[in-house]
Amino acid sequence: MTLDLYIIKEGKHLRCGYTTGSCATGAAKAAATMLDTGKIIKYIEIDTPANIRLKLEVNNPSIEGNRATCSIIKDAGDDPDNTDGIEIYATVSKRDDGQIFIEGGRGIGRIKRKGLFGEIGEAAINPVPREMIQKEVKEVSNSGYDILIFAPQGEEIGKKTFNKNIGIEGGISIIGTKGIVYPMSEEALVKTIYMEVDMLAESQGKDNIILVPGNYGEKLSEELGLKEGKVKISNFIGDSLLYVYNKGFKSVTLIGHIGKFAKLSIGVFNTHSKICDGRMEAFIYYLALMGAPMELLNRVNDTITAEEGLNICIDSGYGEVIRHMEKGAEDRIRKYLKDENYKVKVIIYSMEKGVNIC
Repeated sequence: MTLDLYIIKEGKHLRCGYTTGSCATGAAKAAATMLDTGKIIKYIEIDTPANIRLKLEVNNPSIEGNRATCSIIKDAGDDPDNTDGIEIYATVSKRDDGQIFIEGGRGIGRIKRKGLFGEIGEAAINPVPREMIQKEVKEVSNSGYDILIFAPQGEEIGKKTFNKNIGIEGGISIIGTKGIVYPMSEEALVKTIYMEVDMLAESQGKDNIILVPGNYGEKLSEELGLKEGKVKISNFIGDSLLYVYNKGFKSVTLIGHIGKFAKLSIGVFNTHSKICDGRMEAFIYYLALMGAPMELLNRVNDTITAEEGLNICIDSGYGEVIRHMEKGAEDRIRKYLKDENYKVKVIIYSMEKGVNIC
């Protein structure tokens, strides 16, 4: 059933949903209930770690001897979630020893790297969903259960997620620390970045790491011959830098577009436009330090995009402003990390001119 829970994000009312962990829990509890009663059910209720009780519609129910199967359809609410609408199934059979075993089947990813929430080769079912499943099926009866969680669409949908980047292959993950999907959750994005950093630390060591806001920076790093592992960090520059630094990486390289890194050069560590603009202010600050004439400052101040501002600087003989911004960003990062000797390299590019700007 649709969850009647809303949050306000960026001035909009956004509907919450429920996680793959809640879906797996609901499917497992519903199947155990059908197995225990011998009756098909239409709905199942479960508790979540967020202290919100969910009433979930049961789909595709069946009972065959000592085994019952059903599914719950994932509802991500207004969150742009690739797993929205996926069917999470559970097949449950009874055991005689009172123990509960949970396994992942078709469409559930497998852990391929150390440092995640399980051992290599195990199904990607996170600890909180495992605890939820155990708790809810124990409410049905004291019997033991073998529980198989699977998702027929999982292998294909898993390709659209970040799973491969964090060492999970072959399907989706059963996740969710609260059981509820809060739309456009920054916390979830930052956790994914941390997991990617952990994976690189494990696989390549901690000499250097490359941080890029998006796909173009990632591609550009390859063209520049930078071989270290890369992590896409979106707008979360400050969170990512602090994590990398405290993780013990000896140095960091950042590659980003002038539109974002102009902000970084004046100390903005979350570059989302809702947090701060400051692009043209950055140009004016560094141009002023270079002794640029007021006429140029006014022209740049009247521009709308960073690319346009940069082109005016180049045409006026002040293309070196980009180098000043790079150095300024490096200095700001060291101050942010409170380590004046930390090795930082910032590379700023233009979509029109690449990195060879001046």
